[in-house]
Amino acid sequence: MPRCKVDPSIRRVVLGSFQFPLGVYPVEEMTPKAGYVSNFEPSDGGGADAEFEEWPDRYVFDIVVSAERLPMLARMLFSMFDGRAYPILDVLGQDGYREVDPYISYDLVGVDVFLDGLREFGEWLYEDGMVGFGLMCEEPFCYAFVDEHKIITLRVDPALKERVEKILAAFDLEMAEGTAGADAAAHEHRNVLLAPDDKPELLGPDEALERLKMKWKVVLNVDPDTNVDDEGKELGVTHWRAVVRVDLPVEDEEAEHVPIDPTKVKYAEVVFEAANLREAEDVTFTQVENLAEEGGVAFEDGMIVLLDRLQEEQFAQVLTRAGVKAKTKAKGKGKGKAKAAPEEHEEGAGVVHVVRWLQ
Repeated sequence: MPRCKVDPSIRRVVLGSFQFPLGVYPVEEMTPKAGYVSNFEPSDGGGADAEFEEWPDRYVFDIVVSAERLPMLARMLFSMFDGRAYPILDVLGQDGYREVDPYISYDLVGVDVFLDGLREFGEWLYEDGMVGFGLMCEEPFCYAFVDEHKIITLRVDPALKERVEKILAAFDLEMAEGTAGADAAAHEHRNVLLAPDDKPELLGPDEALERLKMKWKVVLNVDPDTNVDDEGKELGVTHWRAVVRVDLPVEDEEAEHVPIDPTKVKYAEVVFEAANLREAEDVTFTQVENLAEEGGVAFEDGMIVLLDRLQEEQFAQVLTRAGVKAKTKAKGKGKGKAKAAPEEHEEGAGVVHVVRWLQ
């Protein structure tokens, strides 16, 4: 069964009795300090005429804890959620214009499903410096998030304040004027998973993300009709790269419904121009459907597993890997078969540079 495994060659940074996560660590002298800071935050809804109140009155807790104690503390805090909630996932991704890819589920997911994801991907989630995760529910309001520095942020209904304090006291965590985790000094982030090519049963970070997105039903939480960078600057038409997973049907002529074999999948790559996320998704699925039809490939379902905007240097590197030169015809090279961009085309939304199957 595919699984996550932390690279055993990575050495943990330890200062005194405080252990840092394997995937995020200070690169300058500092004194870590475990504990928590707590404050009251009043409602910041839009008033009587607002459609809904985004954030009610709540207490916020910022919690720093040594890495070896993080999993148990997080599980205790997640135990405050009953029934169903909204999973959250943040990833320091490869998008050329956005530092963090924010994912959230717009459907309520069983807390047991969320916790099952923690059990399955815990080594990655608790140690990797490129990913953060959490849960949110509305009644009572509760937001719990472990960020990429492995610092916990809690926002809870005032009725939950005493329960939170009891959990923190059980871990000997005290309220302080200030705490200090990896983000309190100059620090580095890194992936921690071991995924050599000769061990396909071990998942890399992209594969782990793909499976967790499916399990927690999270989607990219950005405005699909705009195309802006982290500063809110409108970018217009940009280069995009998509990787799509398609599930192939199992050949069973006697079956009333053709089942899906999770081991029978293909991945397609599409490189193109688009003006926003909605347009990018439309172009991606259209190109993959055309590629499958031309190649006689039948598939039951498709899922975009990566969809990143590319700056010029990234774009050139992607085309080189695909064996394609922009605005010229080229035969596919390396993995898969690539379609080259036409010799003459107008730059703008809808231009497609690469469509190919990946091995």
